[in-house]
Amino acid sequence: MGVPFFSLQKQIDATKTETMQAIEKVVGSSHFILGPNVAALEKTIAELCNAKFAVGVASGTDALHLALRALGVAPGDEVVTSPFTFVATIEVIYYIGAKPVFADIDPVTFNIDPKKVEAKITPKTKAILPVHLYGQSADMDPLVALAKQHNLKIVEDCCQAIGAKYKGRPVGSIGDAGGFSFFPTKNLGCFGDGGVITTNSEVAAEESKVYRGHGSKTTYMYDLIGYNSRLDEIQAAILLVRLKYLQAWAEKRRKNAAFYNKELRGIKEIVCPIEKEGNYHVFNQYTIRIKQRNELQQFLKEKGVGSAIYYPLSLHLHKAYAGLGYERGDLPESEKAEAEVLSLPIFPELTDSELQEVAAAVKAFYV
Repeated sequence: MGVPFFSLQKQIDATKTETMQAIEKVVGSSHFILGPNVAALEKTIAELCNAKFAVGVASGTDALHLALRALGVAPGDEVVTSPFTFVATIEVIYYIGAKPVFADIDPVTFNIDPKKVEAKITPKTKAILPVHLYGQSADMDPLVALAKQHNLKIVEDCCQAIGAKYKGRPVGSIGDAGGFSFFPTKNLGCFGDGGVITTNSEVAAEESKVYRGHGSKTTYMYDLIGYNSRLDEIQAAILLVRLKYLQAWAEKRRKNAAFYNKELRGIKEIVCPIEKEGNYHVFNQYTIRIKQRNELQQFLKEKGVGSAIYYPLSLHLHKAYAGLGYERGDLPESEKAEAEVLSLPIFPELTDSELQEVAAAVKAFYV
């Protein structure tokens, strides 16, 4: 029958009437940039994340970039982050003229290992940028303690983790700021690009607003060298509709993950994802570890089952970042993960028969 790795069609169809009504209302208003829908979305996201402020921007990349800028990261500074993540996490550091410094990952969660972070802190370090990869929070308490000890800022990369929690606290409210993506494949996605910054700092929130609007507090008066990074009204209206379903979608992802765990844990060659104690994992991806990753992926493809590799090469080994001076062997856990990870279909509209088909195909690889 075949199972796609990801599909939005059922979700779009189920919410189409509400979504089209919201879009038509925006069109009828003739107000398309930073209007009432953006304001309502910012208020709702702030409440969801237990943050005092939220600032809508044009993408998750911009959310991380402007958050770092608003918190004072400047050219020549260092930012400690993970090598096992999407490239935007370090692009934003380069945009500022700062330097990414990599700390290796925890092999269980794939998130940055706090024990490896401290050794990377130097007098030039200004911030820590942990990634809540695949929908599970990084271990934040020791990172917060390190930040306080060394007077550092923390920007949480929450782009894959909206709704996730760490010891009861929503991601995006634990550090100094959080950056979220509304790319269509995320648990909460719009119909294009979009993002939001969360923070409990009024100063950081106001600075972010200035940066997103060309550096202007007053029209045609420029206080900073800014950017054009404004979330538009149509995307905000779409997100407000979809936000009503976010929790239900997260619970379905968790249910799908539990099914896979039950079905696959008997296969000794597979390491299933683990939800750390105290965490609430929202499973933007369901990622297993397997030595014969490439062979399994090809086998699944032949069976009509989609899968994906997040990520096939750690960032410190890419040609674009050779100037950082890293070599293979410098970050062994990340390098081991890049060769073993495989993500299976997890989106909430998967049917029971589709889940069974995926599990059966994985099991058949070992027959």
